[in-house]
Amino acid sequence: MEPSPFALSREDRYFEDYVTGSVHEFGSIAVTEQSVIAFAKLYDPQTFHIDPEAAKKSHFGGLVASGWHTAALMMRLLVDNVISSVASMGSPGVDELRWIKPVRPGDELSIRVTVREARRSRTKPDRGVVVFFIEAMNQRRETVMTLLAMGMYRCREMPA
Repeated sequence: MEPSPFALSREDRYFEDYVTGSVHEFGSIAVTEQSVIAFAKLYDPQTFHIDPEAAKKSHFGGLVASGWHTAALMMRLLVDNVISSVASMGSPGVDELRWIKPVRPGDELSIRVTVREARRSRTKPDRGVVVFFIEAMNQRRETVMTLLAMGMYRCREMPA
């Protein structure tokens, strides 16, 4: 399926607006050397994330972003473009997180989000669960990270 925008903005989007099989693309967000180093110093201080000279001698051959930094950048794009600001009820978690390719300073990331499943809760019919397959891609459209993410959303309408 070709990527398309959501029919409604985040401010008007409810469970019913996440259509199984739909594909959406958003981006981009820049990866800078400064942000790679700053994030890693706080959360993942391995030498190939914080020291450009030492990183040249690593198996990466240069500075790379922490996978957790990549996930945080993906999350920013997700919040800005996919997650409803009026109906989101949080997430029960993610599955199958994979870092496919290194992310480097100078990369521009975007995301492709496929709605894998949207099911209304049987026990709480005012909400539903949406399962997204998310691909983070660099400027060459190479997939750098994938994951399955679940989100809980309020329904616009109650079943009859």
